[in-house]
Amino acid sequence: MVDVNVVGDKLSVRVLGLHQFWALKKRIELPLAHVVRAQSADPSMTTWGWWKGWRCPGTYLPGVIVAGTFYCRGQRIFWDVCNPRNAIVIELKEERYQKLIIEVASPAATIEVIRKAVDSVRRLAGSYV
Repeated sequence: MVDVNVVGDKLSVRVLGLHQFWALKKRIELPLAHVVRAQSADPSMTTWGWWKGWRCPGTYLPGVIVAGTFYCRGQRIFWDVCNPRNAIVIELKEERYQKLIIEVASPAATIEVIRKAVDSVRRLAGSYV
């Protein structure tokens, strides 16, 4: 599981507990301006039978956890999911990862926080053009 926070104009994704070991990552920080969208994960994407891509590096134990960096269809995707029902997808641009597929404690609330922060950054950027 991860903890998602907005700090100023940055999105901070902190990998919690033993997930740091499984995902081989502690934190991802990126500008909110690079977030394209945040949404609930499509159940077909997060079910355990679906191929996640080439693991490099990461962990995939079907029915237990998918965590780390995976390459799929030309995209680099960061995963950290144990419970697919709590997974969200954050699509990115101009970043190392094209997507973050992560499990959070409260998917709807996390998506709303991200959307509000991204909208705020876009409004501010538009006012300076």
